[in-house]
Amino acid sequence: MRFAVLSDIHGNFWALSAVLEDAKYRGITQFINLGDILYGPLKPLETYNLLKSIDAVTIQGNEDRDVYEFYPNRDGTHPTLTYMLEELGSEPVEWLRSLPTTTVVAEEIFACHGIPTNDLVYLLEDVSSGFPIVRDEAAILHYLEGVNQPIVLCGHSHVARVVQLSSGQLIINPGSVGVPAYDDDAPNYHAMQNYSPFASYAVLEKQNETWQVELLKIPYDVHLAVEQAQRQGREDWAFWIETGRVAAA
Repeated sequence: MRFAVLSDIHGNFWALSAVLEDAKYRGITQFINLGDILYGPLKPLETYNLLKSIDAVTIQGNEDRDVYEFYPNRDGTHPTLTYMLEELGSEPVEWLRSLPTTTVVAEEIFACHGIPTNDLVYLLEDVSSGFPIVRDEAAILHYLEGVNQPIVLCGHSHVARVVQLSSGQLIINPGSVGVPAYDDDAPNYHAMQNYSPFASYAVLEKQNETWQVELLKIPYDVHLAVEQAQRQGREDWAFWIETGRVAAA
């Protein structure tokens, strides 16, 4: 079994195209998509159409929910969401709404966006200091109570990590395909940074009854995504995408 694991694409069509081309070169035909798929000032419709062309098990993330919850009452108060919904129309929005929040793949892989019960909580990162550090194992195990699969996939933080637990479980965050940095005020101000503009994904493979993982960083035409973010007035997104950093962080 061999999967390409994607997360946090955020409508970055150019980054996704490069990742899919790399996966094709590696002979990978099965994909797992961990959510936060279309949200952002980039190319949501093109991203949706490209994703529909591949064989992907897909779950939703917190910012997918933002899209479909905003849709019925769209009023222009959120320019990025307004732009997205004008681009998308109803079909992709309803597709996002239909996605599960967690899933199990091939009996051995559990997939969630944040933690199994909450897509707003980081599974692996403690951000109480304002910068991410890996959580104590006890906290991670608490969040995974009731999850028995040997492989756990998560996203949300945009930071690629592989963490082995004493339970024997392997936790994999593939990083973000589309946005290598951002900051957020919840649960407190923090910055997530990768310090490069590359698109991130993971290859997960089982050989001789053993799972192995490879974290990959893929170059792409970053300037196209940067220019699109700037056209939508999102200089913050443009900086994140171009540098993998948060300004003044």
